[in-house]
Amino acid sequence: MARTMVERGDVIPLLAEVFRTYGYEGASLSRISEGTKLGKGSMYNFFPGGKDEMADAVLAEIDGWFRDQVFQPLRSADDAAEGIARMFVAVGRYFESGRKVCLVGVFALGHERDRFTLKVQGYFAEWVAALADALERAGRDVDTALALAEDTVGGIQGALVLARAAGEPELFMRALERLQRRLA
Repeated sequence: MARTMVERGDVIPLLAEVFRTYGYEGASLSRISEGTKLGKGSMYNFFPGGKDEMADAVLAEIDGWFRDQVFQPLRSADDAAEGIARMFVAVGRYFESGRKVCLVGVFALGHERDRFTLKVQGYFAEWVAALADALERAGRDVDTALALAEDTVGGIQGALVLARAAGEPELFMRALERLQRRLA
């Protein structure tokens, strides 16, 4: 049964779950309609640009959340170590302790990669840069900070995949703990 949404923003988390589940290519309009409980008319009212606009809106929402909850605290915390600790808490919360895959990662690996290259690259580049900046402020030299930041973001993404493949979300949280200890 189709429902009426009050605001476009109400639809975005539902769209994110459809894309997370099926990827961009597998998220047909019927699956999107089922996942959002919206009829096609309502979907096109909120997103006249169709599925591309839906995916752009979801990626923008993710980007905004990470800017507020992860990147900005990494850059602005008076104590860099505190900013890094906040990053790990936020990441654990966002990915529901390993139960939720990274949608940006899904887009990076799928056929839609080329369509959303700049957004995907920007997300990961900003995360690495913000973490490297915090590590530099914590006393690491530039090269070491960058290497640790790349290894950490890669480790987080890899742990998400491994936890999902193993059906063991707590594996993700254990990996976060180890990664955090490496940065201390």
